[in-house]
Amino acid sequence: MPGDRLITLLTDFGLQDNYVGVMKGVIARINPDLNIIDITHDIPPQNLDAANFCLMTAYPYFPSGTIHVAVVDPGVGTQRKAVAIELLTGFLVGPDNGIFTGVLDHEKITMAVELTNPEYWLKPESSATFHGRDIFAPVGARLAAGTPLLKLGMEIDPVTLTRLDLPACTRSDDVITGYIQYIDRFGTLVTNITGTSVKDLQWSVTTGGQIIPGCKTYGNTRPGGLLALEGGHGFIEIAVNGGSANSLLEIGYRSPVHLVIKQKI
Repeated sequence: MPGDRLITLLTDFGLQDNYVGVMKGVIARINPDLNIIDITHDIPPQNLDAANFCLMTAYPYFPSGTIHVAVVDPGVGTQRKAVAIELLTGFLVGPDNGIFTGVLDHEKITMAVELTNPEYWLKPESSATFHGRDIFAPVGARLAAGTPLLKLGMEIDPVTLTRLDLPACTRSDDVITGYIQYIDRFGTLVTNITGTSVKDLQWSVTTGGQIIPGCKTYGNTRPGGLLALEGGHGFIEIAVNGGSANSLLEIGYRSPVHLVIKQKI
């Protein structure tokens, strides 16, 4: 039932200011019985790579029909589109700036609209700086209440939706080259190389001038030691046992990573 749908929120707003609370207030005014789940509000400011990763890896864990409102929006107030996207398994609402790339790569789109109908906004004239409050939160709440997608605006070709231009993961002989796609609060560097690509193999990772051994668990190296292993998201990640790989290596998003396959175990 539409009234039973969940809404999730993902932003770079943080919790120091009232932005997240205001968005929830707007949603509650439209439907106070909706369940709202915060995926995260600690995306680094304007970091679309981090937002894309967090939404992509969270999306599969929510029930079918969940409405995901994601607002990391460096282009707010410009000509970038505001969109709502219907998938076979749920809905996406937010700026058309690439934030939905990872989800769209894995889910089938059934329809997409540009949010051009101000009847479903908070007010007819939106702020130039807070579309999360004025457009995305109310549209998400309307979708949860069962408003048809086509009432929200003009249908657009899903092919035109913006995708992030992310580096590819490539393989040449015994070397897989990927990149850092996310850095978590522990300083763990998450690559785009999947754990399945090195299953039952011996391997190491080279990045930031270091050769880092491939391990199964954190306990395979001494405290303070660098290691690489398959993380909970299914990707190879670089970590420090009890420390921060990000601080130690001083590399950032999209930095290249070379995984060298040695031999079968």
